[in-house]
Amino acid sequence: MLVLRRRAGESLLIGDDVEVEVLAITAQGAKIGIRAPRKTVVLRKELKITRQQNEAAAHGLTRADLKQALEKLRGSSHIEPSLR
Repeated sequence: MLVLRRRAGESLLIGDDVEVEVLAITAQGAKIGIRAPRKTVVLRKELKITRQQNEAAAHGLTRADLKQALEKLRGSSHIEPSLR
């Protein structure tokens, strides 16, 4: 891992077409700007991890799991016929 120290207003380059600039530094954290081609995906790491976890969970579902979930949903929104 390359570790760099940058001040507000300074930037670094990744390859020929990605620039990362430190816009501001506050007590809450650093504000960073990224200039990259539109085709380049820029994503916060926690979002990628969440997406991967969701995909893994979805692949692990069986038809029985889905049927059980649907039955629970239908049961929680069930209105007695006499109340309609």
